[in-house]
Formats: sequence, C-alpha cells, structure tokens
Amino acid sequence: MNKLSKLSIFGYGAGDAANNLAFTTATMFLLVYYTDVAGISAAAAGTLLLTVRIFDAFADVFAGRLVDRAFSKRFGKFRPFIMFGSFPLLLLSVAAFSVPQISHTGMLLYAYVTYAALGLAYSLVNIPYGSLAGAMTQDPGERAKLGSARMVGALLVSSALGIFVAPLIKPGANLQSLFTTITLVFVVIGAALYFFTFLTAKERVHRSVPKVSFKQSMETLKTNRPLLMLCLSSFLFLTGYMALSSVQLYYLRDVLGRLDLYAVLSIVQLLVTFILAPLLPRLVRNFGKKTIYVVAGALSVMGGGIVFFAPAAMVWVGFSGLLLSMVGVMAVNIVVWALESDTVEYGEWKTGVRTEGITYALFSFTRKTGQAVGGALAAYALAVGGYKSGSTHSAESLQAIQFAAGALPAILTVLAIVVMAKYKLTDAFHAQILGEITARRFLEVSHGVASGVEGAGAAPTGVAAGEVDPSERVSAK
Repeated sequence: MNKLSKLSIFGYGAGDAANNLAFTTATMFLLVYYTDVAGISAAAAGTLLLTVRIFDAFADVFAGRLVDRAFSKRFGKFRPFIMFGSFPLLLLSVAAFSVPQISHTGMLLYAYVTYAALGLAYSLVNIPYGSLAGAMTQDPGERAKLGSARMVGALLVSSALGIFVAPLIKPGANLQSLFTTITLVFVVIGAALYFFTFLTAKERVHRSVPKVSFKQSMETLKTNRPLLMLCLSSFLFLTGYMALSSVQLYYLRDVLGRLDLYAVLSIVQLLVTFILAPLLPRLVRNFGKKTIYVVAGALSVMGGGIVFFAPAAMVWVGFSGLLLSMVGVMAVNIVVWALESDTVEYGEWKTGVRTEGITYALFSFTRKTGQAVGGALAAYALAVGGYKSGSTHSAESLQAIQFAAGALPAILTVLAIVVMAKYKLTDAFHAQILGEITARRFLEVSHGVASGVEGAGAAPTGVAAGEVDPSERVSAK
C-alpha cells in the first residue's frame, strides 16, 4: 500500500522543478537584477529582500490554514491548489523581473509589490505541494524517494540556470531582455510541469478529519516538539545556505574571476544529485535520516571554511570548497523533507488529527524566515564591504563576499547541527508511532468510529494515561 509507482515519484519531482522555475530564478538572480539592472542600491535591496521574505513566511502560515480547511472529494486536499495557483505564480515571476525605469522610489515600490505578490502566490502552491508528500505514503524509504525526486527536479532547474543563464550575466549585456525572455518561457514550461504533477501525484494516506479546525491546528503545533526542533535547525541552516546562494555568483565572478566556473559548478551539482538521489534512500535505511543530516551538514561546514580562507589566487581550492559545501547542502535538502513528513505522524499520534497543511506551513515559515535573514545578511555584507556594480572591487568588498559565501554559512550550519543532535524523532521512534497509529485506526474501524477525536477540544490520544512515551523506550538509530 505504501509503495509508490515510478510515475508518481517522477510526477512529484516535476512539481518541484516547476516551483524552482520561479523560486530558484528569484533566489539566484533577483539580488543581481535589482543591483545591476534596476539600479537599486545593495542596502535597499537587502532591506527589500528581508522585508518581503518575512512577509512570505507569514504567507506560508496563511496558506497552511487554508489548506487544512480545504478538501475536495474529487481531487483531494492539495492538488487543486497546485493546479489553479500555478499560472498566476509563473506570471508574477515575469512581473518581478520587469522593474520599470522610473524614479528610485517608484522602482522600489514596484519591486516590493511584485515580489510580495510572487511570494504569496508561491506559498499558495508550495505549501500544498510540500504537504502532498506526507499524504502520498508513510513509508520512510518511499518518502526518501520523494525527497530525492524533488531534489532532482530542483537541481535540474538550478543547473540549467547556472549552465545557460549565469554566464550571460556580464557587463554590457542586455540583462533586462534576457530576464524577460527567460521568465516568459518558464510560464509555458512550468504550467506543463504543474499539470503533470496534478495528474500523477495523488493522496493515499487515510485521514479521519478531512477539514481541520484552527484549534486542532494549534494543538498539533503546541505538542509537536520534534517539529519545533526541526524548524529551528532548518532556520539556521537555510540562513547560511541563502547567504551563500545569494553571493555565489559574486564569489565566482568577482573573487575568483572565473564566472565560467558557474556552469561547471552547475554541471557537477547535477551529476552529484543523480548519484545522491538513488543512494540516499539506501543510506537512510541503514543509518537514519538524522545521521545523514548531521554528516552532510559537517561537509558543508568544511566547504564553507575552505571558501572563506582560500586566497583568491588559489581558484581551484576555493572552487573545491564551494563544491564540498554544495554536496552537503544537497544531501541535507533531500532528507529534510522526509524528516518534516515524519513530524506529521508525530502530531497525529499526539492529537489524533493529521494536519499536513499547518505542519508544513510552520516548517516553511521558519525556512522562509531563514532565507529572508540569509539573503539580507548577504546584501548587507556587500554594502558594508562597499560593493558597487561595475566598479573595481576593493579588498574589503571581496572579503565581504568571501565572508557571506564561506564563514557565515559554516557558522550557522554548526549551530544547526547542534540543534539536530538533540532531535529525538529517529526512524525507530517513527516506526513505533506508525504502528500505534495503525492499531488505533483498526480499533476505530472495528468499533465503527469515524475518528478518535470527536471535536476540537478532545484530549490528545498520542500518549494514553500511564503509557510510556516511545522516545523513552526506543533506542536512537
């Protein structure tokens, strides 16, 4: 029952490819677009990114509640959002990269409005998409496959951007025309990918309560300690990763003087992804998701240290550090989605109600907040270093780029690992929880009970009176 067809796994991965036509394009190039094309100062762009991405984080919570309250007997809980929200999302991506050349205040206002609208539209598609994985299967290995599929989908897009687009961002190029053409093409490709996901990735996990009340959502969040710890760790990790992602192009172009290596980096990332995608589900079964997260994070820390300390003249040393950091990031990004899905079962075990929407929304909220802080810190680092588009860069500005690309991600990833070391929802614990949930459902069906929770105010059913919490009796894996 929990095994997924290759078509459904492929279809789920296509959804994240579509997501990243809007998301990765913005994270990779929007800061460069604002500073080098629209003519917005680095400091103003940093404040813009911070403000709008924090707004995006709250938009995720709004989307999560909307998803939990929605349910279609024909299409399920999540797929209608993916189908009908995709086209507005892709069109807003075009608008975000079309800042008119008006007054500085007018350009800033336009940038704020279009980027905020893009963020809201993305939340209304991405929250249902991310929640869908937990409703497709409860098997850890299958969830790892879904994590791998979405990572492959995302990396195909980011690699294409790195190979074909990044090398074109050079002085004298007509960048406005470039970004307009790219985003318009992405509207067509993205719409087709989202439709494919809608047709192939379907919900199969039983839910006793189709529509979740606000009180039930809050009860789930309040009792879900593993989710809160995963959110904190992801916030720290994403803050560092987004700082790196925001200045990666600057590092290759201005510090190493080898913009052409952006394409090489993207190709290597793609190859590594195709190696990791089938390998990680096996590693998860042998070592557990928590162990993979910690080890991969350590690799990213090592890479960040190399990026920060390597002299600009030692191009291949600095580039190898960037590669090592990226390998760690990719591995974490594969397993983290399976970890999030596990917290859904923990919440159901505690309260008797599945709340994929608000669970994923809180997780995405903290990730978006981390992305906001990381992107802003990167922009502020450029401003402190005195970065100016098109000018000869000072030693201070180059050092600021290296700090944002290397030291900052390494420090924050160390903190993320420290938090994750105390994470208790191991694979063995999760397996026991699934067994108890399955037994509970069997009892409900055998007694003709539709749900173990009659109302929003019902008591939690995860740990009965006198029962020992499985985290105290299951050894960590």
